[in-house]
Amino acid sequence: MRCVLCSSLVVIGLAFAVVVAGCGPSGGKGPAKTTPPSGVAPQKPADAPKQAEAGAKALPEGLAELSEADRALAEKQKVCPVSGGLLGSMGKPVKITVKDKTVFLCCDGCESEIKKNPDKYLAKLDASGKK
Repeated sequence: MRCVLCSSLVVIGLAFAVVVAGCGPSGGKGPAKTTPPSGVAPQKPADAPKQAEAGAKALPEGLAELSEADRALAEKQKVCPVSGGLLGSMGKPVKITVKDKTVFLCCDGCESEIKKNPDKYLAKLDASGKK
């Protein structure tokens, strides 16, 4: 009886592993891709050109909340020196002055950190601007 039970558990375990691993036509790398029959052009959503155009011009939502001048500065800076996060991705960036330099942060939470160690974070901004 024990061997039958063990064998059943092994089979169930293997079946589970196959399902979890995604063993199928896509080789476990996401959903299988289908191609339309030959002679049939793939269909695109009617708003695809609009989405592509918007994607090319799209700003992180939070940057749109800044004035034009601040938005230009934040776009040039690109990332929060404290978190490394994309400016505007967490809402309107926070504008502060550190050692007479205007700096944008991703959120209020980064302000205390940059004030504790301004040289460290200003150096990050200077290094990223030289690329």
